[in-house]
Amino acid sequence: MANIKVIIPAFNEADSIGLVIRELPKTVSEIVVVNNNSTDDTVKNAEEAGATVLTENRKGYGYACLKGLDYIASQSKQPDIIVFIDGDYSDYPEELDKVVAPILENNMDMVIGARRKELREAGSMTFPQIFGNELATFLMKLLFRANFTDLGPFRAIKYEKLKELQMQDKTYGWTVEMQLKAVRKKLAYTEVPVRYKKRIGVSKVSGTVKGAIFAGIKILGWIFKYSIK
Repeated sequence: MANIKVIIPAFNEADSIGLVIRELPKTVSEIVVVNNNSTDDTVKNAEEAGATVLTENRKGYGYACLKGLDYIASQSKQPDIIVFIDGDYSDYPEELDKVVAPILENNMDMVIGARRKELREAGSMTFPQIFGNELATFLMKLLFRANFTDLGPFRAIKYEKLKELQMQDKTYGWTVEMQLKAVRKKLAYTEVPVRYKKRIGVSKVSGTVKGAIFAGIKILGWIFKYSIK
C-alpha cells in the first residue's frame, strides 16, 4: 500500500478543520496541519481530530506548505505521495482516493483536482477566482502547451517528483509554480474532476479585494517569469 501523507495549510479554520481531517480516507498514513498564525481554535480542533500540527508564523500559503514539507523531509520513512488540500472544507476530502488513483493505477506523477463548473456548488467560486483560473490556464496553454483547466488546491504528487521541483513560492503563487515546474520538468500529469462547495468562513484570498489582486499578480508573475526563460 502506498504511503500517502496530506498537508493542510490552515489559517483560522477552527470551524472546518476537524471536518476535513475526519473525512479524509483511512488510506492516508499521516495528516499534517500547518497552523499559519491562527488566532482561533484551529490548533486545538486539528489535534483533537488526530492530525499532526505544526506552526508557521510567517503568513502565506507557500510558507505553510514548505513547513509541512520540511517536517516530512526530516522523517526516517519518506512517503510515496503528498496530497495538498485546503482546510476550509470546500473540497470533498473523501475524494482523495479518486485524486491519487491516476498515480497508483497509471503511474502519473501529478494530479490536479479540477473544479469543473458542473460539479461546483453555485457561489462556491467567486468571479475573481473563475476569471483568474481561466486566464492563467489559457496563458499556460498558449505559452507552454500545458493542458490544465484549473489551479485547484486539491492535488496529489509523487513525493520524489515534488522534491525535484524545488518549490520556492511563499504566498499565493504556490499552485501555479508547481504546475509550471511540472510542465518544465516534463512530469506526467493529469486532472480529475472533483466536486466543490462553498467554504466555511471567509476566504483569505478571494474573499478580499486585496487578496484577489495580490493572488492575481503573483500567479501572472510566475507565468511570465517562466515564459521568458
